Amino acid sequence: MPLLKERYTSKDYWALPEGCRSELIDGQLYDMAPPSRIHQEIVSGILYLLKKHIESKKGGCKVYPAPFAVNLDADDKNWVEPDISVICDPDKLTDRGCSGAPDFIVEVVSPGSRRMDYAHKVSLYLESGVREYWIVDPLKKCTTVYLNEQDPSEFAPIIFPFESNIKVGIYADLSINISQLL
Repeated sequence: MPLLKERYTSKDYWALPEGCRSELIDGQLYDMAPPSRIHQEIVSGILYLLKKHIESKKGGCKVYPAPFAVNLDADDKNWVEPDISVICDPDKLTDRGCSGAPDFIVEVVSPGSRRMDYAHKVSLYLESGVREYWIVDPLKKCTTVYLNEQDPSEFAPIIFPFESNIKVGIYADLSINISQLL
């Protein structure tokens, strides 16, 4: 049995075996389980709508599905693989992924990721400067939206049932209805 390190770094993250999906959060490695069919339907639907919207507006943002490495704070302790990342600053894009906070992140909750998505990642994403974070929860049939455009001390999530048209905060003219994706 290998010894567990007290703190892992980017070097450890990038040395993981091919096909091993993990995230490095606050110096700790967390394994990721394969997603479910519903998870993938939601991710592919949102990804399609975002990509179609960006292309129709001839926008400069790029949208990436997992696995796509995001080094949130551009340091050595946080590498995540959000289900969907939208990056509007081309200077943040590297050959390895994204260096810095994406503008918009979507995580679709899986049974094994519930605590990570609702607890750890909320503060991690908001503190790193992610402008908008959605937690799409197929079990609860709701989407929790965090908008980081305001003072973080006054920050409150907004919860929408899947049947709602949810306005994408970084795009004033785009709404997504999760129930229509299923």
